[in-house]
Amino acid sequence: MKKYLLFFGVAMLGGLSALGIASVFNKNQPTEFGAKQDFQFTSNTGDMPQANFINAAQIVTPAVVHVKVTGSNESAAGDGENSEQFDPLEFFKKHGFNLPQEGQMKAGSGVILSEDGYIVTNNHVIDGGGSIEVVLNNKKSYKGTIIGTDPNFDIALIKIDAKEKLPFVSYGNSDEIKVGEWVLAVGNPFNLTSTVTAGIVSAKARNIRLINGSSPVEAFIQTDAAVNPGNSGGALVNTRGELVGINTAIASQTGNYEGYSFAVPVNIVKKVVDDLHKYGKVQRGYLGIQISEVDSKKAEENDLKEVKGVFVEKSNEGSAAMDAGLKKGDVILKVDNIEINSVSELQEQISRRKPGDKVVITYLRDNVIKTTDVILKNEAGNTKITESASVETGRALGAEFASMDKNSLQKYELKNGVKVTKVGPGKFKNAGIPEGFIITKVDKNDVSSVSEVTAAIVNKKGGVLVEGINPDGTKGYYALGIE
Repeated sequence: MKKYLLFFGVAMLGGLSALGIASVFNKNQPTEFGAKQDFQFTSNTGDMPQANFINAAQIVTPAVVHVKVTGSNESAAGDGENSEQFDPLEFFKKHGFNLPQEGQMKAGSGVILSEDGYIVTNNHVIDGGGSIEVVLNNKKSYKGTIIGTDPNFDIALIKIDAKEKLPFVSYGNSDEIKVGEWVLAVGNPFNLTSTVTAGIVSAKARNIRLINGSSPVEAFIQTDAAVNPGNSGGALVNTRGELVGINTAIASQTGNYEGYSFAVPVNIVKKVVDDLHKYGKVQRGYLGIQISEVDSKKAEENDLKEVKGVFVEKSNEGSAAMDAGLKKGDVILKVDNIEINSVSELQEQISRRKPGDKVVITYLRDNVIKTTDVILKNEAGNTKITESASVETGRALGAEFASMDKNSLQKYELKNGVKVTKVGPGKFKNAGIPEGFIITKVDKNDVSSVSEVTAAIVNKKGGVLVEGINPDGTKGYYALGIE
């Protein structure tokens, strides 16, 4: 019996020793990343469901249009097929992105938003152009009229007058789309009408430093759906056929699709379109701060415990941020309970608001989380909606106007000017002033903004002399009779 007990004890000791040695070796083994796990599909068949884009394509395709713009050099364009065709999706090649070239004609896409003919497209599709032709999916053609544009968002709203009710696309929610989700791009690449491509959402809130406005907002949806010259201004939709973005740019060294495309999120598009329709210009709220990304270096320099949020470099004097107590060194974490982790995400959230709106900012100061209410201001530093003068006076004159950015002025070699975007029944039409006319002087005084034009006319009695550049590039002089 003693021999058996001794043998059993030695065996147990050996086993425990082996376990101890194995444990030591196992601790030194590398972690197995991406180890396989058992998953159960929710499908009863155990198979991954296949993507089906048929319904979405059938819903969206009839509501995506071909936008053709003939510029001031129309007479030099030649006949039909011989006209130089180019697309506004040819972006700055030296940066890997492409912007529109100069030429006689350019073409892009647009999305019908209402049955009475309101269409959204990119600003760079119609910027600087003269005559706009909109071709529907059924090949019917209409003249397009510019309702309003905003280069900072690269969005434009145009209108066609069709006798029949038009098919249109419903808004989705770009906040709800997820990375990895299927999306479709619908447009007119290379003048191939009604083209549908599919891909996934590759990233959100991308800032590619592309838009050339005075205060650009970039929070693009990045996808790998094939987008090529001609898709610009077209629809990005989810598998339910809901609009989630407006295709705007491609990352390319050649000018053609190389795997990455970018779309303005529909939640930004909605705000811009509504403002252009209601006010004639975008009513944009500003915090009035200078900001930067929080990276590991910034976190270390400022004794931040976590690498997240957006760093406040400065609050501008008299700004909404300064009024709310935000200052240099604060880290913005949330806007109305929406987490913020990049400059583009903060810009996107604030750009959806108008002057006078209140937002709750959650921020970090000295590693303590705080909140403050911020009343957003406009670019001029107040909370007013700047609609009345241009829109009201424009209605009285039977015309609509738009300010011109630096690029448009350079194109016409002008130092100042305001574009007449629409002429209807009224004094401008009676005087013979055409759509596309650029007003440079009113009664011999230079004008550089819509407010200057309206202010020069609204309080005037008797005749008013309007000078500028006609759509064909010639100088124009028109006399308005003001009662």
